[in-house]
Amino acid sequence: MQSGETVDKTIRLDKWLKLSRLYKTRAIATRACDDGKVKINNVKSKPARMVKIGDVIIIKAKSKYRTFDVVDIVYKSISNKDARNLYREHEVEMSEESKELFELLQEWDKQGKRKYKGRPTKKERRELDKWREE
Repeated sequence: MQSGETVDKTIRLDKWLKLSRLYKTRAIATRACDDGKVKINNVKSKPARMVKIGDVIIIKAKSKYRTFDVVDIVYKSISNKDARNLYREHEVEMSEESKELFELLQEWDKQGKRKYKGRPTKKERRELDKWREE
């Protein structure tokens, strides 16, 4: 290597997501990429896509989008504290009204969900019958 030559560090997307501790395992990171929940520079990306320093990664988790800048690349597992130095997360700026609305929406969404899938329990059936009689 000659002086003045720069080395472009690259790594597979699924491996970087695992090493940066954004996903617990590489398999989960791969599945997220396959499901279209991970974008690099606003393009849906496969797990084998190469990530380089300066890329912007967007991850959809539940109903939120998290945006990260790739700051560094490593090739071996590192501590959780050091893993946070691999990226810089963008903070989403929301007005107070928007925050309150979002919290109310999440609370309302939780209330509407049933505890279990499938047939209603005996207690739930009684409540449904009572509601229908009114």
